Amino acid sequence: MEQIAAGAGGEVPVYDRNKELKAFDETKAGVKGLVDAGIQKIPRIFVRTPEEFTEDLAYKYEDDKIDIPLIDLQGISIDQRRKEIIDEVRQASETWGFFQLVNHGIPSTVMNEMIQGVRRFHEQDVELKKQLYTKDTSRKVQFDSNFDLYRSRSANWRDTLRCLFLTHDPMNPEELPDTCRDIVVDYWKHIMNVGDTLSELFSDALGLNKDHLKGMDFAQWLTLNCHYYPACPEPELTLGTTQHSDPSFFTILLQDCFGGLQILNQNCWVAVKPIPGALIVNIGDFLQLISNGKLKSAVHRVLANRVGPRVSVACFFRGSTARLYGPIAELSDENSSIYKHTTVKAYTEHYYSKGLSRVSALNHFKL
Repeated sequence: MEQIAAGAGGEVPVYDRNKELKAFDETKAGVKGLVDAGIQKIPRIFVRTPEEFTEDLAYKYEDDKIDIPLIDLQGISIDQRRKEIIDEVRQASETWGFFQLVNHGIPSTVMNEMIQGVRRFHEQDVELKKQLYTKDTSRKVQFDSNFDLYRSRSANWRDTLRCLFLTHDPMNPEELPDTCRDIVVDYWKHIMNVGDTLSELFSDALGLNKDHLKGMDFAQWLTLNCHYYPACPEPELTLGTTQHSDPSFFTILLQDCFGGLQILNQNCWVAVKPIPGALIVNIGDFLQLISNGKLKSAVHRVLANRVGPRVSVACFFRGSTARLYGPIAELSDENSSIYKHTTVKAYTEHYYSKGLSRVSALNHFKL
């Protein structure tokens, strides 16, 4: 991947980043392909830049001292308990933008099988995976490594199976990989129920009618990102996922026991510790936009690790491609609105064009 150039001190390597990116992309084998090849040092395209390491110096680390909020949905049908849950959701969403959720109704057997299904897909014969490899994020089923490979400062140590569910154009289950088809369909049905519950809780937390978010078609476009983070020989040099906020109303994350997810809270990186049976919920950019900044879209990242693979499944509730979204009238007026009105399409195009980064895509839509 390096050419040799003459210099005053003799021959020195000339690093051709674009050439190395292209070579990695054209393998269609992802990060797991590198691990399977037995590499001991990570390719330079994955090594974080000096600027990225310098930026990290601005943050503190509170991994073992702070836990993110934990919300228990047990008893949600009882009026008094429901009011308590709404208050807990409001407080977590305004201060953290993240919380863990238990007693959400998805059986542990379904959650465990979903994790195993993702592993089966990523660990199958690479020639089968290659058939789904593409950089076209509009495909209903897509295998890829780093959607922003050619735009990011450094590549992430992660491969992804992406499944796109559109209400107006339902997916044929036969389009899903047979290694995880049945469990993806089953899990999707369960996660939609949890999404409905959360939409009511977020609406109530904002002081709106409980069906307000439903009326905004929050679940018309749902993306399921099935991430696979192989064990990394040099985790201190790279990241599993660069810090970012999500292009969604909200995201529901299922993770295995390995950990590595961190959220940024009050200038501190806080580890999201795995809790058996729990789901992780985080506010996305669109919920911050329509709530006029009342609810917080949290910045988060994933560390690389020497052990693994780490598996996670992120469900993004991304709204309707046909609607115009802006601050809700009951929460703002023309003098207090922070954000412009925009479409999911325009927002997503901007988000993908800039790639994952510490700079929020929401900045582009501020008034």
